[in-house]
Amino acid sequence: MKTLTEAAIRAAKPKEKASKLLDGRGLFLLVTPDGRRYWRLRFRHAGREKLISLGVYPDVPLKLARERREEARKLIADGIDPVAKRKSERTAQADTFRAIAEEWLSKQPHLAVGTLRRDRDRLTSFIFPYLGSTPIAAIEAPALLDALRRIEARGTHETAHRTRAVCGRVFRYAIATGRAKHDVSADLKGALTAVATQSFPAITEPARVGELLRAIEGYVGQRTVAMALKLLPLVFTRPGELRAAEWSEFNLDRAEWRIRAERMKMGREHIVPLSRQAVAVLRELHPITGSGRYVFPSVRTAAKPISDNTLNAGLRRLGYNASEVTAHGFRSTASTLLNEQGWHPDLIELQLAHIEQNESRAAYNRSLRLEERRKMMQAWGDYLDGLRTGANVVPLKRAG
Repeated sequence: MKTLTEAAIRAAKPKEKASKLLDGRGLFLLVTPDGRRYWRLRFRHAGREKLISLGVYPDVPLKLARERREEARKLIADGIDPVAKRKSERTAQADTFRAIAEEWLSKQPHLAVGTLRRDRDRLTSFIFPYLGSTPIAAIEAPALLDALRRIEARGTHETAHRTRAVCGRVFRYAIATGRAKHDVSADLKGALTAVATQSFPAITEPARVGELLRAIEGYVGQRTVAMALKLLPLVFTRPGELRAAEWSEFNLDRAEWRIRAERMKMGREHIVPLSRQAVAVLRELHPITGSGRYVFPSVRTAAKPISDNTLNAGLRRLGYNASEVTAHGFRSTASTLLNEQGWHPDLIELQLAHIEQNESRAAYNRSLRLEERRKMMQAWGDYLDGLRTGANVVPLKRAG
């Protein structure tokens, strides 16, 4: 059979219908009526005639088209369908770790904004540069460990552990969607440097809690900071949830604060029953900041809440150092004393907004225990009043 030449290809004129210029061994150039030219290879596999594209002329010249033809024919001789192979390779490229991680991130609207941002930053900074372009199904434990050890080399061991956990969630999503067979992050347990767990410093001795509350009562400084420090022990939310509180979340007549799901660490709406003491603090503050969005606006601009460090800075101003107490430590204070006073652990954990792993149990708690929590929060407010005034405080009444 007569084969093609570059001169013949250049001389070929488009026709009214698509025409073929044959080169032999299944290779031909398809010339469309608009003058475009496409390389095609006709072949048979498993008894069926098939076509595969080998590129566009002149980007793919005649010599390169012939080389691609021979590569395809070798696959066919080995019983491999080149069309199926190409499709598999394209799928693998689409299923890179980065592509699947981005897909997973897009499906996490229930996560708090800060949590989602931290997860994205960890993946972007520590994993994508090394494994982002790798098909997720091809990633093995040593490769992931190598990336995580780069984090450890910076001395940030906890970040390495947290990044491994995020990678695990991506792998499990890939498994659930049929694009990976195994969560290799699970194979790395024990391979990273252990991190000693440290609790947030907190005061848990009742007498010292009373001293702290009296110090807060005498706080001299920005009014909104003083009120935030008064409210935090009463509600014992995470400091970030308090500092970014919005007036629209509160119903003072119902004595209730509903924190939106997107602001919560675990991505679920959280209800905080408000004691009379907490409502009193908020009513005192409302004439000052109630016309704006935030309950505790920044002194620089009402468009933003007080900063992350404001509450801790207020505690330092009162003379308490970071090894004694932090804003987050009020959660430990409440948890310790409420448990010691005999309140049911489920009520305390619910009020701390800790996630219940058993879904049916979690649903029961959310639907049926709000009134019990109201009683507990009011008893807690009364108890703190007694500590602050130095009165003889009887143990909190046990939950019924």
